Amino acid sequence: MTRVEPLRTKHWPPQMRDALAAMNPPVRRHPPLPTEGRPKGLNVLGAMAYHPELSRAFFTFNGHLLGATTLTPRQRELLVLRTAVLRESEYEWAQHVVIAGDVGISGEEVAEIEVGPQSPIWSDADAALLRTADELVGDGVIGEATWATLTQHLDTQQILDAIFTVGAYETLGWMLRSFGVELDEDVRTYLAEKGFGQAIKPS
Repeated sequence: MTRVEPLRTKHWPPQMRDALAAMNPPVRRHPPLPTEGRPKGLNVLGAMAYHPELSRAFFTFNGHLLGATTLTPRQRELLVLRTAVLRESEYEWAQHVVIAGDVGISGEEVAEIEVGPQSPIWSDADAALLRTADELVGDGVIGEATWATLTQHLDTQQILDAIFTVGAYETLGWMLRSFGVELDEDVRTYLAEKGFGQAIKPS
């Protein structure tokens, strides 16, 4: 149920232009996400548009996670998608399933993210990333066994980026679910056309 109706773009305050510009990090390690032929998914931005000052601060942070993280884009998206599953955030899940194929996550892997780190398809490194999300969301700390595996594959900067990625998307998921932000029809249609129509809502 929608509690706060996202603002349509024509009603966005002018400060949102500057806020959106903050998504471009000063140091970019990864190319921008492709937009050609992709859904816009504007409802989340329409919800954020009520508070452009907060939006600018969050988009600065999010711009780092998307464009300047020391993780690979694939590693980042594994963390985001697993966090969306754990928090049952349909909107977050659907938007990042759109991104998954662009960063080398297969359709089979998307389905197994819902199963979790115990799925046999994962490498030790990938399973540790998924467990990282599970433990941070569930316990607020990375467990000793997971930490031991992570440190074999990631350096300290990468582990920091992993922790803050889970935290950022957990926070965003709180907002999306609390506001009741509905999934945009263009996102829903795109995923159905790509064969993900039955896997939009994480279980």
